[in-house]
Amino acid sequence: MTEYKTMKELPEQDRPYEKCVRFGAHALTDAELLAVLLRTGTKGSTSVAMAEEVLKLSKDKEGLLGLHQVSMAQLQSVRGIGQVKAVQIKCIGELSKRIAGRSARKGLSLNHPQTIADYYMEKLRHEEQEQLLCMMLDTKNHLLGEEMIFKGTVNSSLVNPREIFLTAFSYHAVGIILIHNHPSGDPSPSKADLEVTGRVKCAGEILGIPLLDHIIIGDCSYLSFRQQGIFETL
Repeated sequence: MTEYKTMKELPEQDRPYEKCVRFGAHALTDAELLAVLLRTGTKGSTSVAMAEEVLKLSKDKEGLLGLHQVSMAQLQSVRGIGQVKAVQIKCIGELSKRIAGRSARKGLSLNHPQTIADYYMEKLRHEEQEQLLCMMLDTKNHLLGEEMIFKGTVNSSLVNPREIFLTAFSYHAVGIILIHNHPSGDPSPSKADLEVTGRVKCAGEILGIPLLDHIIIGDCSYLSFRQQGIFETL
C-alpha cells in the first residue's frame, strides 16, 4: 500500500492549509493553492512538490494559466496524479473561467467594447485555435444569444457570411457583433481578418442586419474595429 505524506506532516510553516487560515488565500503561492486542493502527495513527495510539477506541464503559459491547456493525459503523467485528481484540476480551470465570465457579464454593455472584451477574455484567450463567435442583438442592443460560427484559422474563403446571417435570422437579430481570438496573444487584425470583416459588413448592410463591431481577443488585450475606426476603411 502506498504511503502518503499529508500536509499535516510538513513543518507548520510549510503547511498551505494552516497558512491560508492564518494569512488568507491571497498569501499562498500558485503551487500552495493547488496543493490545498490536491490534499495529499506521494511517498517521498509532498503535495506542494506535486503541484509544482503540474504547473510546469504547460510550455506556453506559466503558473495556473497553464492548467487551461494541459490535457488529462499530461496531468496523469505526473507521479501521484490519477484520474480523480486530473479531473479535479481540469474542473478548477473551468471553474475559474466561468467565475470570471459571470462576473464580467454583470457589467456587459454592448455599446462599450471593453466590457465585451472582458466578458469573453477568459473564455477565449486560453484557446489554442482561433474561434469566431457571433453575438445577436435586439433593437435595444440586448444580447439575444451567441453562436460559434467557425473554429480554426480564420480566412476569407472559409468564413461564409451566409452562415452568419442565417444564424442572425434564426434569432430575429437586428444587429450582430463578431468576436474572435488570436492564440498568439496579439489582437492586431490580419489581412484575412480585414477581408472577412469587410464581406460581413457589406452583407449586413444589404440584409439590414448591420455588423456593429468586430472584437479580437488577445492575451489580456483586445482590439475593437469600431473603436479603432477600421470600419471606415473597409
